[in-house]
Amino acid sequence: MAVDRDHVLRSAAALLTRKSTATMDEVAKAAGISRATLHRHFAGRDALVRALEEHGIAECEAALDAARLDEGLASDAVRRLVREIEPVAGLLAFLYGENELWEDGGGDSWSRLDLRIASVFVRGQQNGEFRIDLSPVWLTEALYGLVASCAWAAQAGRVAPKDFTHMITELLLGGALRHSARPREES
Repeated sequence: MAVDRDHVLRSAAALLTRKSTATMDEVAKAAGISRATLHRHFAGRDALVRALEEHGIAECEAALDAARLDEGLASDAVRRLVREIEPVAGLLAFLYGENELWEDGGGDSWSRLDLRIASVFVRGQQNGEFRIDLSPVWLTEALYGLVASCAWAAQAGRVAPKDFTHMITELLLGGALRHSARPREES
């Protein structure tokens, strides 16, 4: 019987997001395969995490491509991006919170994603859509954080998955959009 690598990786990400200390036995059980089968594909936890990172980066890059980030208004590109990233949000949530990936100066593989996403925010700032007092780097990190938080909340049943795109884009863009007349603070 052939092992569906994508299914194994998604199952592992879902479990490890909820329980970061899960054993390889627990990962195998979550994926519906034996521990021996899991070890044939991933020699250990580190190999599994690195495979999750590689798979996650590829999935996110595909979502960026599908979102057509260079087309139309930057705010519309952000909405398309969140909609396209939703199917892999659980995987992104795991990767975003996985400390092992950031040790030893890691995270270099994220730079391509960061640059592509930040360029949307730069474009939005240049065309007057987005506030200029929030850096594109911060807006990119905020997007990652919101996607991860929403994925975790949806996975736990605290929010409706059908509201994923709306919740993230409204919160992010509501804070990032330039407003001509901001309300004054009350005394």
